[in-house]
Amino acid sequence: MQEFDMLDINRLNVFIQVAATQSCSEAAKRLHLSQPTVSKHIQNLEAELNVKLFDREGAQLRITNAGMTLLPWARKIVRQSTQVQEMMQSMQDSISGQLRIACTTTAGKYLLPQLAARFRQKYPGVQIFIQPCIKETINSRLLSEDADLGVVSSEVRENDLECQYFFTDHISFIVPEKHPLSKRESIDPSELLDVPIVMREPSSGTRRTLESELAKHDISFDEMNVLMEVGNAEAIVLAVAGNLGVSFVSRMASAYARVWGCVVDVPVEGLNLERKICIARRKLSHPNLVRDAFWAFIHAPENEDVLALPEA
Repeated sequence: MQEFDMLDINRLNVFIQVAATQSCSEAAKRLHLSQPTVSKHIQNLEAELNVKLFDREGAQLRITNAGMTLLPWARKIVRQSTQVQEMMQSMQDSISGQLRIACTTTAGKYLLPQLAARFRQKYPGVQIFIQPCIKETINSRLLSEDADLGVVSSEVRENDLECQYFFTDHISFIVPEKHPLSKRESIDPSELLDVPIVMREPSSGTRRTLESELAKHDISFDEMNVLMEVGNAEAIVLAVAGNLGVSFVSRMASAYARVWGCVVDVPVEGLNLERKICIARRKLSHPNLVRDAFWAFIHAPENEDVLALPEA
């Protein structure tokens, strides 16, 4: 029987990231390492275990059966190693380490960098990683402890997760600066049927909120003149500023375009376009000082101004 040396935690962490991305180059970006270093870690791990962990298929890597068997154990070992480090840090009563925040909303992307910068000023020993991801993966990331916190546009319903209110996101109807509607004080929802519109993708929280509100006025997207769908709020603002059409986006995404006079907000009568944004975490049996410090930090009085948007 082959004897193994103690498995290297860093090597296992590299393996987990390569398995998640199916790419050494993508894993290298996540880990802030060079691609050759990532490849070397995988080669050394395969040599140490005397098994092949990945097969190459073109530009992608496909995990083998041996790799699939190792993966849950690798995650458990890395997670327990992190927990040990955090417990030792808690005994020293210092807040340092990594904080991974999965973000699924445009609003979260705009707020988190500002809050992260302030948090780092208070706790310079903390490394913060903001992880953009799709809504469908947020629960699994939190439950598997691949993320410490998650910003979501609705409360999660998992017994092992808990949420708290983060802030209220306001969705606004924007038109180009010289559009005929730009001088109006407000418009009726039915007038949306007469204008070319650029829309978010169907899975977007902004779109789902808009669909729900328009349905109350017997208006469906099938009746609207949707020019294109875009999966990025920033691109939509640029499209509207470039006179391609009109749209609905988070006020946070359009704030600076409004200040610069590129787009104009026009209220739509009878539409309640607000979303409650929550932040979620897993219920843990062990302390996580970094995560819990940020959990409390977001509602500190000194951070109230972060939610204040520039006014046009």
